[in-house]
Amino acid sequence: MTLSIRNQLPGSVTAVHPGEVMAAVDLRLDGGQALTAAITLEAVRELALAPGTAVQALVKSTEVSLATNRVEGLSIRNQLPGTITGLTTGTVMAVVKISVADAELTAAITKDAAIDLGLFVGSDIVALIKATEVSLATA
Repeated sequence: MTLSIRNQLPGSVTAVHPGEVMAAVDLRLDGGQALTAAITLEAVRELALAPGTAVQALVKSTEVSLATNRVEGLSIRNQLPGTITGLTTGTVMAVVKISVADAELTAAITKDAAIDLGLFVGSDIVALIKATEVSLATA
C-alpha cells in the first residue's frame, strides 16, 4: 500500500495502556525517541499490538506543530527535538523538513508562523504531535 502521509516513522511498541474505548500505545522509534499514539482498543486488537511489535507511526504533515524550544505545561505528549534540513516557503504555507535522529519529519505550517519563529535551515526545532494524531501500521 502506498500512502500520501509523508511522516512514516519506524519503531516498536514498548507498552499498551488500555482504557474503556481507547488505548495509549507507547513506542520507541528506531532513532531512540519516545512517541505515544492514542488509538482505539479495536485497532490494538486488529493490529495485535504488544510490547516488541514492530510498527510504523504515521502522522500527516499538517498535524505537526513546531516550537523553537521544548514546551512545558502543554497537553501535547510528543515533543521530538530535531534540526531543520529544508524549508520551502510559498505565498501562504511553508513546508519544513526536520531531521529527527535517524528519521525525517515534515511539517506543513503557515508562512507567517515560519517567519514569526525565525525558522532557517540548520536551526534547532521541536516537533509537537498530539497522541491522537498518530496512527499505527504493522507490516
